Amino acid sequence: MSGFTLERLGWAPWLAPLSAEELTDEHHEALVDRARAASPYFLLLARDPHVLQARTHTDNDIFHNTDGGLPRAERELAATATSRRNGCVFCASVHARFAAHYAKRPDDVRRLLDEGVHAPQDGRWRAIIDASVAVAATPGELGAAHVEALRAAGLDDLAISDVIHAAAFFNWANRLMLSLGEPVKEDQ
Repeated sequence: MSGFTLERLGWAPWLAPLSAEELTDEHHEALVDRARAASPYFLLLARDPHVLQARTHTDNDIFHNTDGGLPRAERELAATATSRRNGCVFCASVHARFAAHYAKRPDDVRRLLDEGVHAPQDGRWRAIIDASVAVAATPGELGAAHVEALRAAGLDDLAISDVIHAAAFFNWANRLMLSLGEPVKEDQ
């Protein structure tokens, strides 16, 4: 599957995940949310519960922390742009749906998916996308000009930190997911 989409996708691992029956209390604690036990991705990551738990707490703090910083829609935009740049169709679809929902800008998100990270966007979204893509390419590509563009777009230090955290986390998450399996149509 190579087309970027707002549709819900499934994911097929290339390594055997744990079965729901194999999960112990330690695994359930590492999943943080028991509903994740339905996901082949999280069942595969559950093979190392300590890493899974740290990963999940990091993810939750980046995307669900409401103590200031970047609005959720733009955190999701950073993850979408990073995933689009890295070619992670599954992650791009998940975070594009969240970005479109929270920002109420489905056409702008669709353009990012269809045309890529250089597609036209307004100034604030352009600054967030450009900074995210720079982090994804190699952290050394993110420079003062990116930070200045984010500031000019109205982001304060905490919001800029959120852009960088979301992009950096998804840069890692994309590579992990792309190394362990592939997206599939959800009914497969």
